[in-house]
Amino acid sequence: MKYTVENRRIWFKGEIINVNDAKINVLAPTAQFGLNVFEGIPCYWNEEEAQLYAFRLDEHYDRLLRSAKLIQIDCKYTKDDFTKALIDVVRANEYDENLSVRQTLFVDGFGSWGSADPVEMFVAPIPRGRTSAEYNKKGLNCCVTSWRRISDETLSPRIKCGANYMNSRVGQREALRNGYDTCIFLNELGKVAEGPGSCFFMVKDGVIITPKLTDSVLESITRDTVIQIAKSENIPVVERTIDRTELYTCDEAFLCGSAMEITPVLSVDKYLVGKGEVGVLTKRLHLLYLDVVRGKNKKFKNWITPVYRL
Repeated sequence: MKYTVENRRIWFKGEIINVNDAKINVLAPTAQFGLNVFEGIPCYWNEEEAQLYAFRLDEHYDRLLRSAKLIQIDCKYTKDDFTKALIDVVRANEYDENLSVRQTLFVDGFGSWGSADPVEMFVAPIPRGRTSAEYNKKGLNCCVTSWRRISDETLSPRIKCGANYMNSRVGQREALRNGYDTCIFLNELGKVAEGPGSCFFMVKDGVIITPKLTDSVLESITRDTVIQIAKSENIPVVERTIDRTELYTCDEAFLCGSAMEITPVLSVDKYLVGKGEVGVLTKRLHLLYLDVVRGKNKKFKNWITPVYRL
């Protein structure tokens, strides 16, 4: 790493600059109304190959463009622009460690919450160890929050936008206030949805179970990754609606996301999940996941993009 985190370089409006020099007008719609869409892109260092791999860039950028379309902002950037910006800024910082890269399209200027332009972009990498506390825990004690997850009829969780995360915030703040690490949301029908910025999985009788995409969950790339890895190992996976009480009786559970990876849920509402420790399948899936993102699993080589020149 060439710079300290406080002085790292970011890509901002077409230039690579010190993060402290990146300025957005306080009246811009992104500042006032959270009018932005973004991706958190994981990059993993492979020590043996001295290479940093960006994970599932194509899928991340497809979702970024879908989010921009659904929230109706005018994006002037292409997927090639996204890729070049990420690679250029990571190289500028000379990172040789695991990263989380925030890539954001935002509405600048002096418009309102109804504005569609001008749309600009920033790309800001940060070492994974410097991300939020809940993303660096070895196990989570969760509660079911009293707040309900947003739905496709209100503000769709399919859109990965800054404003959506206020829903995650109220649930997370309630959990922390009551002594938990994080929370699990129910949807409008009272069925299990997801965590704040993370998807939910549980294990019952050797079967991995996760809510359907129509149960008010993000179309998560990590969720899809877990499902595909499990199926490649002949581990049965079922996508179905989950009742709240199933949280209290499952054998294992975990939350997953680009920042969180695969993190075990140890308890829900003070009910121990299994024995209150990392489950066998959860641990196995996490180790498999780490091999995939580091380019060590040949089955999924098409998911990784080398950042440094070969």
